[in-house]
Amino acid sequence: MTMADRIAPSSSGSQSSSGGGLALRFISGKYQGGEFPLEDDREIYIGRSSDLEMVLVEEMVSRKHARITVGGGAITIEDLGSTNGTFVNGEKVDRANLKEGDRVLIGTSILKVVSTSGSQAGIRAPAPSMTTGARNRTMAGTDEGPRMSGAIEEVPLPDLMQLFGTSRKSGVLVVSTDHSVGRIYLKQGIVHFASIDSAPDLPGLKAIYRMLTWERGLFQLDPPEDRVQENPMDLPVQEILMEAFRQQDEFGVLRDKLPASEVPLMLSVPLEPKLSDLKPKELDIIQLALNSPDLGAVMDQSEFSDLETGEILHKLLTKKYLTSAE
Repeated sequence: MTMADRIAPSSSGSQSSSGGGLALRFISGKYQGGEFPLEDDREIYIGRSSDLEMVLVEEMVSRKHARITVGGGAITIEDLGSTNGTFVNGEKVDRANLKEGDRVLIGTSILKVVSTSGSQAGIRAPAPSMTTGARNRTMAGTDEGPRMSGAIEEVPLPDLMQLFGTSRKSGVLVVSTDHSVGRIYLKQGIVHFASIDSAPDLPGLKAIYRMLTWERGLFQLDPPEDRVQENPMDLPVQEILMEAFRQQDEFGVLRDKLPASEVPLMLSVPLEPKLSDLKPKELDIIQLALNSPDLGAVMDQSEFSDLETGEILHKLLTKKYLTSAE
């Protein structure tokens, strides 16, 4: 019996905060959309071996990978000496308690502890066009290599990067939204490079900071690419995330003090303050503003971060070097 045969709704199990049962929902990987109920007084062994309760057929999963114990109002996951490890909320664990909302990474599958009762707003069900037989064949495995995929509404990009960094993943993380496609190149969990299709001239670090603000879209982890990138970053995920969050917080306060992104910027006439009082990078931003159609283009083409560019623009507007068409 495969794992697909064991996935079914359950009316019993460990209690959620809303009083209903809990289940593990596959929110990424080839089993995406499936659920496994967390029933009381039960041990669930996870691995590739066909005689286990939850069978995950992929190379990155050990024959007996992990064990989940449910009982006494608690849910505990324990790694059983697996080759590639077990991760909870981005942290590699030997043993951890699980609660509603936690995310578990095993192999290329990300599972989320969810309530099985009440509204499931925000949870994507399997496509209705997929027949039961087709779904079971998909969940039982195919000849294709495992590919991690899902929605960033389910797994926010910062959480996803933390998972990939801690588990030392290699590949190209492709994030698609309605307005653009971004790519983050990973080598053993280190961020090598990043780009956004709609803004190809953005420096890699700046591209990642932009992508981390995306709240809706789809992601997938493609195989690694053997190509040499200009100006590689080669930075740990944690270092990037910490700086990104700092800049997001500060830029969020500054953004309301700037014109809208589609507003053109112009040199103030007459120009009363002295250009000689400005620093070289401030002069660079003035020149960029005069050669760009709007503020958004200045932000895109500036070699500085959005935060630093915004701070310079705010000074230039406040000191009357620049004016906007608002």
